[in-house]
Amino acid sequence: MQQLYTKWGRELDGDHVLEEYPRPMLVRDSFVNLNGYWKYAFQKDSGIPLKYDGEILVPFSPETALSGVKRQLQPDEYLWYFRTFPVKKELVGRRALLHFGAVDQACQVYVNRKKAGRHTGGYLPFTVDITDYLMAGDNVLMLQVKDVSDTSWHARGKQSLKRGGMFYMAQSGIWQTVWMEYVPDNYVEKLVCTPLYDEEKIRIEVRAEIECPVRIEVSEAEVAEDAVRSEAMGDTVLSDAADDAELSEVAEDAVRSEAAGEADADKRQCIACADGLANTAIEISIPQMKSWTPETPYLYSFSVEMGGDHVESYFAMRCFTLEKDEQDTPRLCLNHQPCFQRGVLDQGYWPDGLYTAPSDEALIFDIMEMKKMGFNMMRKHLKIESERWYYHCDRLGMIVWQDMVNGGTAYKFWYVTYLATFLTRMGKSRKDGYTRLLSRRDKEGRLEFVKEMKETIELLYSHPSICTWVIFNEGWGQFQTADMTDIVRELDQTRLIDQASGWFDQGGGDMQSIHNYFFELNLLPEKERATVLSEFGGYSLRVKGHSACEKLYGYGTFKDMDSLNAEYRKRQQEAESEIPGGLCATVYTQVSDVEEEVNGIFTYDREVQKIKKPEIK
Repeated sequence: MQQLYTKWGRELDGDHVLEEYPRPMLVRDSFVNLNGYWKYAFQKDSGIPLKYDGEILVPFSPETALSGVKRQLQPDEYLWYFRTFPVKKELVGRRALLHFGAVDQACQVYVNRKKAGRHTGGYLPFTVDITDYLMAGDNVLMLQVKDVSDTSWHARGKQSLKRGGMFYMAQSGIWQTVWMEYVPDNYVEKLVCTPLYDEEKIRIEVRAEIECPVRIEVSEAEVAEDAVRSEAMGDTVLSDAADDAELSEVAEDAVRSEAAGEADADKRQCIACADGLANTAIEISIPQMKSWTPETPYLYSFSVEMGGDHVESYFAMRCFTLEKDEQDTPRLCLNHQPCFQRGVLDQGYWPDGLYTAPSDEALIFDIMEMKKMGFNMMRKHLKIESERWYYHCDRLGMIVWQDMVNGGTAYKFWYVTYLATFLTRMGKSRKDGYTRLLSRRDKEGRLEFVKEMKETIELLYSHPSICTWVIFNEGWGQFQTADMTDIVRELDQTRLIDQASGWFDQGGGDMQSIHNYFFELNLLPEKERATVLSEFGGYSLRVKGHSACEKLYGYGTFKDMDSLNAEYRKRQQEAESEIPGGLCATVYTQVSDVEEEVNGIFTYDREVQKIKKPEIK
């Protein structure tokens, strides 16, 4: 496989890696970034290494080029990380939290050679309270990682130890930012924001260990346009995107320097405030409410004071609903208005960083380029991103469909893909009770999926850009679909549910979710659920010098960009001609090439745009 680099990967400074605040929805002043060069060791036994193999650049997985290692962690191996970090004498005894954005797949954390915590789940963040383990001066941080990848039933997305076709190189270890912060003994652990759109109120719950008084102040940002461009996006990105994406002045104000927590804080005007208690919902009326849309992604700032803790955050006023139009056809609605969601599949892979984007600017590039293409929605496919990606979608105005990460034992593709495609074409559906055929016989795997599904929703609940939870994809590890739908509905009644994207529709959720790569569209809209074309297209074109693999995978191969673009325009027009009859959303496959799958709008390295936005005549 040829190693490709993005322009951000080529320009990467190993001493300044992903230094942006990693959790924009809960910002406080104390922030110690622990990304950078660590020591690493691969070994067969689980004991602490006697020596290390070299240096690894965190948070890039060892399989990636940007890590400097480029070695695959095998299921029978352990990966160890080691680094030191200083603690000032006056900070010893203060409550210290160590945060990991994501570590794939299971790990144990050691501070000064004492076990401080452990975690399983390669896609979700976790926190370890290391207060009692710290000392003045240099402290030692070690991490032991185990990753069995696709040899078990754990969540794995598209990772495979034997990559090929629609499955990609497995990655492991630390792949999101590692950081520390110091907090009071009783601190704000989480903020839960629910817009009560019809009542023009925001409901905020401040979660903490101990119930105590809190004060919330809601503000409108007043950030100079030039400052917004240089601070959060870079002049070139926004100046290019402003005309094409028609970002409003309101959207630019929403960008506001890291979730409104920095130098422009004194310029914000308080428009509402409330007092209440931690762990109790507080409702605040929003005067002259401004709605969030992809065209005007207005965000409100707010601050929380709780004892000795002060945090900054944001929210938006919007609602996603399923409503019927004048013809009694179900429609996806934003703020009670029908909103056709023109989406694109986003797998979040990078040739030099795999799951980890080489920079914040790289994340922004994908979102902005898709807006310039005319998309207003991105389906985050079988992966949970860093919170900064969702933050950029919030502030730039990109609707998000969030997949749960699939798991299960080895898939039986003759059943879940080939036979399912044929039966769907024949108008026949299959039940989800065949746990062996759907690779979900292990009770531990089913329970773990439920646990991580709940944690995913809790993690991302407050992000205003998220419209839809996608529970299962094409039958991969699918089970008890109706029960899973009920669980999601109970956890979040403010969003829509696609319970089974592609095959094995069980008739529930809010959407009839169709995948069609090979046949003419023959949609039969339902009376109660919205009809969505949740995957289509996937047309392939290899660009010499910008393809990672010799093999090619896709759903229709083209030899030049003219024929590729012609077919893309034709297929988009065919799909959108179904809108009057009831089609509510489309998801084109995909943002960029990924390894053998050269069916992206952009090449894998984001250097060549293969598909252009159709000109309006």
